[in-house]
Amino acid sequence: MARAVWTGLLPLCACLLLAPGCAQAGKLLVIPMDGSHWFTMRPAVESLALRGHEVVLVRPEVNWRLEVSSKYTVKTYSTSYSLEDLNRQFKVFADSRWKTQGSSIYSLLTNPANLVFDYFFSHCRSLFNDRKLVKYIEDSSFDAVFLDPFDLCGLIVAKYFSLPSVVFTSGMFCHHLEEGSQCPSPLSYVPRGLLGFSDTMTFWERVRNHITHLEERLLCHYFVKTGLEVASEILQTTVTAYDLVSPVSIWLLRTDFVLQYPKPVMPNMVFIGGINCLRRKPLSLEFEAYVNASGEHGIVVFSLGSMISEIPEKQAKEIADALGKIPQTVLWRYTGTRPPNLSKNTILVKWLPQNDLLGHPKTRAFITHSGSHGIYEGICNGVPMVMLPLFGDQMDNAKRMETRGAGVTLNVLEMTSEDLANALKTVINDKSYKENIMQLSSLHKDRPIEPLDLAVFWVEFVMRHKGAPHLRPAAHDLTWYQYHSLDVIGFLLAIVLGVVFIVYKCCAFGCSKCFGKKRVVKKSQKSKAN
Repeated sequence: MARAVWTGLLPLCACLLLAPGCAQAGKLLVIPMDGSHWFTMRPAVESLALRGHEVVLVRPEVNWRLEVSSKYTVKTYSTSYSLEDLNRQFKVFADSRWKTQGSSIYSLLTNPANLVFDYFFSHCRSLFNDRKLVKYIEDSSFDAVFLDPFDLCGLIVAKYFSLPSVVFTSGMFCHHLEEGSQCPSPLSYVPRGLLGFSDTMTFWERVRNHITHLEERLLCHYFVKTGLEVASEILQTTVTAYDLVSPVSIWLLRTDFVLQYPKPVMPNMVFIGGINCLRRKPLSLEFEAYVNASGEHGIVVFSLGSMISEIPEKQAKEIADALGKIPQTVLWRYTGTRPPNLSKNTILVKWLPQNDLLGHPKTRAFITHSGSHGIYEGICNGVPMVMLPLFGDQMDNAKRMETRGAGVTLNVLEMTSEDLANALKTVINDKSYKENIMQLSSLHKDRPIEPLDLAVFWVEFVMRHKGAPHLRPAAHDLTWYQYHSLDVIGFLLAIVLGVVFIVYKCCAFGCSKCFGKKRVVKKSQKSKAN
């Protein structure tokens, strides 16, 4: 009977242990990045709060998406710019993507539209000018910092307060991820960012890959110059990018090897690609009506992300003309001026439930800007894509999906309405695209633990253990010549050359002794004969 009682209690005990709040509660400081980055980070923050941790999110007063929530505490600091200033400068940046798409570090540095990044890099100066907030953080004894590294502020906060950090990102600009984790990145088969190369590069692509790597080493400092100046001002010492990224305990990377090409990784890199993929919820009556009215042809979902609100008139007309050439109903998230040639099959909406629509069985294709958020929702729901990358990692994401036969990439600056219409017809009518994306979806979902649970575990791990020093490679403590074993190679080379020299001298000495005596004997014989 006692055994039966314990058998009945075991499931209850397991449920209690797994319930929110039963884990050892801690204090977590969150330094997020605004915009689409926050959409992907928010589920992890909310999950940690629901598990009983005291979560404090620090945000700038001027922001787009960092809303107040009852699930966690929000601390706000004022900024040196207004929302109008930020919107105006970001519009300049977004509009420039429709004119030119630089694929080199130099082009990024010389583009005046990139001044918007200075607004982001100035966040930390504003945060530390708020002495009351700084005192609050200092007195709160946080267990860890959970941060997005884009504006460097989270990294600066972690270093200033000597807190272990967990970075949440899809990757870092330039070589800072490899440098911070000391992860090898062979240039022979690991393409650098922005190039849009696959892992199978031609000779000339490998040459370009090496040149880009050198550009990064020489020029990337200037791209984050403002952020490093702010860091040096706050920490009151000269700071490099390596000084900020090298102490990171865990790198939570919003990707996996269904999207990424295989490459070396380090033990403190955790892959959580698809963390934003959620179960499809029922559509609202409005969108359900749109889908049902599409008939047997189904629908196409079209979104260029939350940050692109307007498209130049010329491209908008080309797109509208192309959408009218397919029989499917197109749901286009667009808040700009309505194109005058918009067809009856195209419905403009200011917002759409992207994941829920992609998960609907009547969805035939997805037109996307190739941001990691949208790409993973396309993979999770098995929808072939037409990709229109604009900036950042979008070119690389599009190339990876195209390489795997799951979509078609178009250059938004050069495409015509025929190009877009043909691309849509290709991914919809050619069954191989659907088969390939379904195979990727199957591979992505075949995992022992959900990405969100994995992210939560590692954040709690760092909070419990005050970091993860056992995962830190000794490479951080080596000089550049020790890391590449140049001192060992030089020492062994010196020994080899020394041995060769000694052998040469011994042989020369032996030869001179042996052959020298014979010459002396021959000369003496000749002299006697004379």
